[in-house]
Amino acid sequence: MTRPEWMAVLARASGEELSRLMPPLPPHRVIRGPEIGLTMLRGRAGGDGAAFNLGEATITRCSVSLEGGTLGHCWRLGRDRAAAERAALLDACLQQPEWQARLIEQVVQPLHARQREAAALTARRAAATEVRFATLAAMR
Repeated sequence: MTRPEWMAVLARASGEELSRLMPPLPPHRVIRGPEIGLTMLRGRAGGDGAAFNLGEATITRCSVSLEGGTLGHCWRLGRDRAAAERAALLDACLQQPEWQARLIEQVVQPLHARQREAAALTARRAAATEVRFATLAAMR
């Protein structure tokens, strides 16, 4: 699993999930944050049209440092400061060879599996409401 992949999983995980799955980790120092701000969401008409500002979303970011100098970062939607700090600490530890395999197995993979299940459930619910239209002209 690559760093962008685990960062995406950690950013989407709830604060409760992170605190439940997170094992004891080494001491760290907070470099920035956790702080709350806004980000502009951009969209495109039809996916490839002209870009437009859709609106703003609240985002929380945090950066931490381990004793050896490894930096961990997190940016996540919402206002959960504790979850942002936990995710940043996990990101820093996941960059360490001695922690990586264990954390991917114990934290990242269970979170990723739960997120895939939630996405599949949403897709099934959306598919159940699909309406297919047929015209009378096509039926002749």
